[in-house]
Amino acid sequence: MQRPAHPTGFYVQFSQELDLRQNARLHNFHRALRADWLPGVTDLGPGYVNLFVEYDEALVSGAVVRDWVARHLASFEDPVGAEGRLIELPVRYDGPDLPDVAERTGLSEAEVIRLHSGSEYHVYAVGFTPGFPFLGEVSEVLRLPRRSTPRATVPPNAVAIANAQTCVYPLSSPGGWNLLGTALDTIYDPNRAEPFLIAPGDRVRFRPSEGQTPPLPTVRETWPATPRLPAFRVEKPGLLDLLMDAGRPYQAQVGLARSGPMDTRSAHFANGLVGNAPDAPLLELTLKGPVLTALRDLMVGVAGFGMRPESGPMQRGFRLRRGETLRFSSTQTGARAYLAVAGGFEGAPFLGSCSTDLIGRVGRPLRAGDLLGLAGVQEAMPGFANLPLTLPEHITLRLLPGPQASLEALNALGRAPFRVAGSDRMGLRLGGPQVPGGQVTSEATPPGAVQVTPAGEPIILLSDRGRIGGYHKPAVVHPQDLPLAAQLRPGQLVSLRPDTTGTPEDWARRWFLDAQASPIGEKI
Repeated sequence: MQRPAHPTGFYVQFSQELDLRQNARLHNFHRALRADWLPGVTDLGPGYVNLFVEYDEALVSGAVVRDWVARHLASFEDPVGAEGRLIELPVRYDGPDLPDVAERTGLSEAEVIRLHSGSEYHVYAVGFTPGFPFLGEVSEVLRLPRRSTPRATVPPNAVAIANAQTCVYPLSSPGGWNLLGTALDTIYDPNRAEPFLIAPGDRVRFRPSEGQTPPLPTVRETWPATPRLPAFRVEKPGLLDLLMDAGRPYQAQVGLARSGPMDTRSAHFANGLVGNAPDAPLLELTLKGPVLTALRDLMVGVAGFGMRPESGPMQRGFRLRRGETLRFSSTQTGARAYLAVAGGFEGAPFLGSCSTDLIGRVGRPLRAGDLLGLAGVQEAMPGFANLPLTLPEHITLRLLPGPQASLEALNALGRAPFRVAGSDRMGLRLGGPQVPGGQVTSEATPPGAVQVTPAGEPIILLSDRGRIGGYHKPAVVHPQDLPLAAQLRPGQLVSLRPDTTGTPEDWARRWFLDAQASPIGEKI
């Protein structure tokens, strides 16, 4: 089997506060790195004041990545040339927070609208969700903090403010900004030749308008409606059955989720059972599996937890004859299992991947009547692949100090078990002891980050995490424990074990490299 991924990264810091010139340098540096991509670097996430360099320690050492970054810092040139495009967005100012913003600022609603629409905003970054533009700077009179507790769902096209920033939510997602209105143009659509309307460096002006909210983009399918080699017909879907491959790398700068399997260890194991490459397209099944009819003779393998196949063994390749039905029985342990078929499932890639991204409207869960095909015909023998996977009765996740680590926050995270209060592919919302949290200038979110809101609620960010966020991240889940986090069920207790060795200064050096003073070879 392929060595498990070990995602990690660090920030290249260009400034501490919003600075137009330094933001332009940041994006110029981002382009320089993309033009000389280092194998093993899995993404580059530009934010307002820093650039997150994400890499896989299974593929490249941190020292090599840091030397690559330092070499480019020593040689890249400051940006020159014309400003970005000016984009005018019509806005219907009908947001639910408009009256509250007016009251808290001592302004009338008309004055709030006049101030918000009277400025030209620079696009500092695009992220969080696909096409989500981070714009600045808002008039000082309107600078209000994010909500202490984010909304579970913000409607698509919402125009909002937080601190010195303003934004547009292209799609429905969680969010803690103050909602002022509704944009009347679509700024992200995966079905367009150019999916993203706004890019970093552009300028945006809001125009008060009236009109209908534009419809949501249609979902872009990730498998063909008529497969070349039909393999399964879906008789009944499970709770959440999603096509996945390795995920969608290199898209952090436009806010697309990495996606891919939540539990990469089980997914790779399932593919190994049928002789596939570790990242061949397969199905991720959550809590309750589907009912599938085989349309040809197939070799399949199921690995993971939360369910087991009724017509074959778990964690062992087995044959299905044409016409046989594959059903699953739910178990009380774990949340996700993976169904692989020899040859892999046929996909229809979007930006290099056929992984489902529910937030980004790329792919969808299986429905009754769907047909799934094979990517190719491949012979495979039934049997085991490696030692069987196991899941502990009580899950403990190891934590490493994060970008905003403090001893107080780390100790609070390790003080008592937390209960999973909410769970999806974006993250796990934990209920339990309060943890010191806060806000930072919006920046890229590392894999497995433990994000803590000002209200003290920790959220573990997973495969479909927002690519940019503005809350404290005092810890990150140890990369080897991310598969365990993916198997947590709603309501389950989980213990956290923070590593508190070292000092806050050591932790900061681990996460941040100063772009203003970083000679070649400097270790962070």
